[in-house]
Amino acid sequence: MANLKDIKRQIKSVKNTQKTTRAMKLVSTAKLKRTEELAKKSKVYAQKLTELIDDIACSIKKYKAGGIDSRYFESIKNPVIVDIVFVTADKGLCGGFNAQTIKRVKSLIADFKAKKVKVRLRGIGKKGVEYFRFNEIELHDSITDLSASPDYDRAAKFMDSVIEGFVNGETDSVIVVHNGYVNMITQEVKEAKVLPIDPEYLENKEQPSAMEQEPEDDEEMLNTLVYKYVRYSMYYALIDSLAAEHSARMQAMDAATNNAKEMVGKLSTKYNKARQESITTELIEIISGMEALK
Repeated sequence: MANLKDIKRQIKSVKNTQKTTRAMKLVSTAKLKRTEELAKKSKVYAQKLTELIDDIACSIKKYKAGGIDSRYFESIKNPVIVDIVFVTADKGLCGGFNAQTIKRVKSLIADFKAKKVKVRLRGIGKKGVEYFRFNEIELHDSITDLSASPDYDRAAKFMDSVIEGFVNGETDSVIVVHNGYVNMITQEVKEAKVLPIDPEYLENKEQPSAMEQEPEDDEEMLNTLVYKYVRYSMYYALIDSLAAEHSARMQAMDAATNNAKEMVGKLSTKYNKARQESITTELIEIISGMEALK
């Protein structure tokens, strides 16, 4: 027969867990609303910046300006070295949020390895960094306290070495991978090649309306904008990832709360059944004792 005190202790423990998961869900919901708003604003800025890059690229193409570092727009069919920058969370308890990003990164590494392309892995986020280190996969660079609190200056500093490596010819391509926000119940792993800027879409793109004259200082303007474009792409990926992390954790804590509620119900049923058995046993013992006295 089940021990009533043990069952009662289990019920209390599960109820305490339920309170914790419910509180964590509320916290994640509040954080998600703030981060979602920031992500929307950041997305608008990122789109405008991309449009400006497009205009300058089209202007350079139109006037065929000399002295420009074409490596920014050079299409490399057979890259030798690729930088993969991934973003994961610093914390867990968010379902398969981190696992999905790690799975995509591992898939990319395997694909490049099959093509005999060397991968330099750069990680942002404690969970991803710890995973690859535990599995003895080399990290070229890493940072573990940025994804939980995105900061433009720190993101820019992290990406500057990536850009410089590309400009100096140390790597042929830069890919950013993160689990992004779609809506409150959906996250999607996103993969973006930020360098080189793919020139293919320029073939059918209309000539820029904002730049009707040939730029006077193409190289300096292009360098400035490309750095800003890549830096902000990284910053936006961090914000987008944080919003997705909060939505994933909100879902995970909601599921955990419901599971705890279900478990409390089952334990309560078990407790009541054990209590009834205990009462029945006591009654039988009393009746048996009375019969024995007759």
